[in-house]
Amino acid sequence: MLSKDEHFYRMTETPVPSLIISLALPTIVSMLVSSIYNMADTFFVAQIGTSAAAAVGITFSVMAIIQAIGFTIGMGAGNLSSRRLGARMYEEADRYASSGIFLGLLLSSILLVLGSLFLDRLMMALGATETVLPYARAYAKYIIIASPVMCLSFILNNYLRAEGRAFYGMIGITTGGILNIILDPIFIFSLDLGTAGAAIATAISQCISFIILLSFFIRKKSDLNLRIRSISFDLKTYRDIVVTGLPTLSRQGFASLSTICLNVVASSYGDAAIAAMSIAGRIAYFLFSFMLGFGQGFQPVAAFNYGAGLYKRVKDATKFTALVGTLLLFSISVICFLFAPDIIKLFRADDEVVVTLGSVALRLQCVALFLSGVTTTSNMALQSTGQSVAATVLALSRQGIFFIPLVIILPHLFGIFGLLSAQAIADVLTFILSIFFFRSFLRKLDRMSNGRDC
Repeated sequence: MLSKDEHFYRMTETPVPSLIISLALPTIVSMLVSSIYNMADTFFVAQIGTSAAAAVGITFSVMAIIQAIGFTIGMGAGNLSSRRLGARMYEEADRYASSGIFLGLLLSSILLVLGSLFLDRLMMALGATETVLPYARAYAKYIIIASPVMCLSFILNNYLRAEGRAFYGMIGITTGGILNIILDPIFIFSLDLGTAGAAIATAISQCISFIILLSFFIRKKSDLNLRIRSISFDLKTYRDIVVTGLPTLSRQGFASLSTICLNVVASSYGDAAIAAMSIAGRIAYFLFSFMLGFGQGFQPVAAFNYGAGLYKRVKDATKFTALVGTLLLFSISVICFLFAPDIIKLFRADDEVVVTLGSVALRLQCVALFLSGVTTTSNMALQSTGQSVAATVLALSRQGIFFIPLVIILPHLFGIFGLLSAQAIADVLTFILSIFFFRSFLRKLDRMSNGRDC
């Protein structure tokens, strides 16, 4: 393991392209594995029936809520800690990291209690029909029980990424993901637990991931020290964490809300429509994970160098990430567009309605997906450098400002095609908005570079 000084020089002197790629590869692997085991749940549960497949889409909103808490705190405290490490303010970095763990445990415990008490009402509110409810209830029960461990895993993983030690995060996430894929068929079919089996497999795998991630901090593999005495009793600390993580909360929170709206609207077209949108959404998220992982390799570079006052490096990193991310998404989107029906058939080959609707939805999302290269880079650059208001506005746009109104209005105008096309149109509108933020951010870095010798 590198010392703090060696790590500082690595983050501030290594050529930007090679540094981002070295940090991005582990995060891409982590994101892909996470997406694969989410798709594995969908794949194995879909073999039970269309209603069971729809249940996974319903309960995905619950997991999105847990992710929203974990990623908001992990990104918020992680970015604050990373900037402090870049400025060599190590005690402050420890304070933010330790306080983030405390906040995550508190909020996820509240979710555990409330979710367990109002489980059926929650499932119906998320769009479950009477035929989907039994499957959704069985799945969500165990996910909610495991929510504190899942939330803390997300936080610890984001801490490791934020300080530029994404390889350790990859080990924890990948191990849990592979275990999840192995356990799914055992619990679902061999033990005949159905959708509950998929949830139990996920819960066990997340616990293993948490233990592995925590071990890196206990064994001093991180520059951050998680200590009870470092937990802050100053509300400003928690305000800073939440404000810095607000773009992530907006992105993840509205992703959950938009999924709820999507499921509620889709339910009027039957279980097949919910299942089709769920399957297409999981596949599209898998494709997007390439960009998300690449962007998370970029974030510590931006935050660390911004904290160190190396603004030209931040600009170079931003432009490199946007370009490579766009080309990457374009390439994989073309492949997915061409083979969309075959991909959907892997999940529900015996339901022609699911295949037809899912193929159209997936192809429409592929058409606009490459635009997320600039959108995601802009959002992550703003968040990593402490420009939370602008980052939050941009984060709100894709799933909130644009998608939710579209998914409500378009079906009234164009029927089910309006439902299938809502996400693609939202992506185009978000891209147009992100261009303004992207250019403004680069101009600001130019002014800062000219005002200081970097």
